Amino acid sequence: MESINDQKNYKKNIKAYHPKTNYFINCLKAFLVGGFICFLGQCIESFYLAVTNFNEKTVGNPTVATLILISSLLTGFGVYDKIGQFAGAGSLIPVTGFANSITSAALEHKSEGIVLGIATNLFKLAGAVIVFGVVSAAVFGIIRLTINNLLG
Repeated sequence: MESINDQKNYKKNIKAYHPKTNYFINCLKAFLVGGFICFLGQCIESFYLAVTNFNEKTVGNPTVATLILISSLLTGFGVYDKIGQFAGAGSLIPVTGFANSITSAALEHKSEGIVLGIATNLFKLAGAVIVFGVVSAAVFGIIRLTINNLLG
């Protein structure tokens, strides 16, 4: 009986030793870092528009590819993880966070070889995201087609 009371009081007793979370500061860091990533993306897009033959409709693809490349390189050098620890969700939500998670999975299993380590673990995460994206696009496409046909 005594152990049940100890288990109930455990949460109460341990709470005093937990650090207090400063939600405002965490939100501010996430906002600033996420905003900086978006600002960097806008600068890259403006650079491509000024220097290359891309137009406003086609400049998005190389911009995203460049952000993914930068994020993957920073992950490989161990910098993006420090940014993620500082900013939290601010670094995870943009496309750079997805590139970080894929690159991290590949790096984590590189000792197992290129095919069974890097490629297999790289596509475990990416495959699920790609499948979900394709299925979601198909479902929403069918819904939109149905609504358009019903409305005329």
